[in-house]
Amino acid sequence: MFGRYNIGIDLGTANTLVYVKGNGIVVREPSIVAKNMHTGTVEAIGLKAKQLTDRTSSHIVSVRPMQSGVIADYDTAATMIRYFMKKAFENKGKLLNVMNWRKSNVMICVPVGTTPVEKRAIHEAAKQAGAHNVYTIEEPFAAAMGASLPVWEPNGSMVIDIGGGSTEVGVLSYGGIVTSSSLRIAGDDMDEAIIQHVKKKYNIWIGKQTAETLKIEIGSAMKPDKDEYKEIRGLDLVTGLPKIVSVSSTDIYEALIVITNAIVEIVKNTLEKIPPELASDVIDQGVVLAGGGALLRRLNTLISDEILIPVHVSESPLDCVAVGTGSAFEHLDLIQSTIDSKNKELSH
Repeated sequence: MFGRYNIGIDLGTANTLVYVKGNGIVVREPSIVAKNMHTGTVEAIGLKAKQLTDRTSSHIVSVRPMQSGVIADYDTAATMIRYFMKKAFENKGKLLNVMNWRKSNVMICVPVGTTPVEKRAIHEAAKQAGAHNVYTIEEPFAAAMGASLPVWEPNGSMVIDIGGGSTEVGVLSYGGIVTSSSLRIAGDDMDEAIIQHVKKKYNIWIGKQTAETLKIEIGSAMKPDKDEYKEIRGLDLVTGLPKIVSVSSTDIYEALIVITNAIVEIVKNTLEKIPPELASDVIDQGVVLAGGGALLRRLNTLISDEILIPVHVSESPLDCVAVGTGSAFEHLDLIQSTIDSKNKELSH
């Protein structure tokens, strides 16, 4: 691998992060592509594409090529990966050789349960984007590595990673995933639940960005002891005119109950499948919560109350998967056989 850069890509449904060893996370942008439906051309990618969402004429459409952590639009995904890889080598202050971005070895995380066909699509999209070698690593393992859990020791570690499109739960020990579960419900579903709740209660229509803001600023996984309020603007469904309403933190809590309960259930189901010895380790060490969903207030407390095990939010929940994905190259000697077998599977 001499002469080539090793980069890790957290290719998420909501956001993409690119990690380069020695430079840290060099790209952090939304996984969105704005396309001109008249000409078929790409107008913008990433942050610029998000800024165009719901703010342009109807022929400019924002597309998310990733759905639930897997590729839904192959050509658009390849274009997006190429853009982010190139941008990783162009960012100011990063002492990288822009000419070598096409020679990079790329590690991409995938959800648990990703099918061989879905993995092949990710593999081929990255190769089309210019990667030299492409490897995949399962998301819970990457999240655990990024959270500095002792995944190479013969002890049980448990991680819950809540991204934009999926929730990944894994119990790891001695360099492997002992048991895992994947739920294709996560942050995006929280936003949609907020949109529907506000629509039903206040009779106004709000956009995804407004819903996300409500979730971040006043959202809670448990009923608030004291309400917070935030004014939002939307379209009155009766008059069709702009309208301002004040939404409470209890509103957001009520909107998210179904989602948070589903996350609690998948955590319980995963715990029920682990061996007693590893269960003891998890009880002693606690569970680590990662991903953007980990930032929902009191979600760790809700899960902890339900499973009776401490749940800690990782130090950098948004970065865990990207850091772990990039760090996997440092342990390539320990996981090479697993990666080789996956590559052979993808090449057939």
